[in-house]
Amino acid sequence: MSTVGAISCEVPDGARILIICDDDSDTERLKTILRQAGFVSEFAKSLTAGCEAAKSGRFRVVVSTPLLSDGSWRRLIEIANHYDLGFEVVLWARKFDFPEWAEALKDGAFDVLDALCQSPKAVEAAKRALWAAYLKGAGPIPEAPWPQKAA
Repeated sequence: MSTVGAISCEVPDGARILIICDDDSDTERLKTILRQAGFVSEFAKSLTAGCEAAKSGRFRVVVSTPLLSDGSWRRLIEIANHYDLGFEVVLWARKFDFPEWAEALKDGAFDVLDALCQSPKAVEAAKRALWAAYLKGAGPIPEAPWPQKAA
């Protein structure tokens, strides 16, 4: 069991997160945040390498910068749909304005986080994305990050 702030939850075995980012400092910051919450993450520095890793089926959440030198995050959505993998894509963006955010959600991103000021929200976004991936049939049920109500 891991604790982040006032929220505690169990991270299920196999709840792997793939980080696709070509900026070492952003990658390290995100890896640290997720590791402290109990998530296992792997990373790729290019979209091509990230797409190949995503095809393996090991990941239920992929966190990516929107645009890398070798392509757009939208390729990840195509892979998830084409191979019926069910993973969710969370964007980790430095310069996203509201219209871009809305378009990304419309195009299939699960969430868009501001890399400069929403680092703490990365854990919550990962938890929600795990649930969404589970509902799509990807992996075992994640443990609830909130107390269950009595019937």
